[in-house]
Amino acid sequence: MRLIPAVLLACTLATPMAMAQNTAMTPSAADAPISAAGQWRASKLVGVNIYNEQDDKIGQIDDVIVDSSGKVDGVVVSVGGFLSMGEHNVMMKLNQIKFANKAGTTTTGSSSSDSKQWYPDRGTVNATKDQLKAMPQFKY
Repeated sequence: MRLIPAVLLACTLATPMAMAQNTAMTPSAADAPISAAGQWRASKLVGVNIYNEQDDKIGQIDDVIVDSSGKVDGVVVSVGGFLSMGEHNVMMKLNQIKFANKAGTTTTGSSSSDSKQWYPDRGTVNATKDQLKAMPQFKY
């Protein structure tokens, strides 16, 4: 009969020590990293539609090319084709594309709300589909 009160006493004394260990390892919200304005996730850029100045869809981003130092060299835009057949891939520098979150509104990737959108809705280039098809084809 003395065993049960001893076990209860041991459990009662051990519980605060176990709880103290858990709270010391939990990071606070103030320690969490804050996303920087003007940054987009490369994985989310893939699939963004590309439009010309007349608001005609002329392609989409298929890949993001990064050089050996980690700097983005450009994006691969697929133009034309149907179901990946007959498409023409061209490499474009990011400064050749105006990104936007709504038609007609360019963006720098920053957001005024707390929920950050990690990619633009669309990209606009000052070229036609035929002009992009005339560019040298990007080969992997």
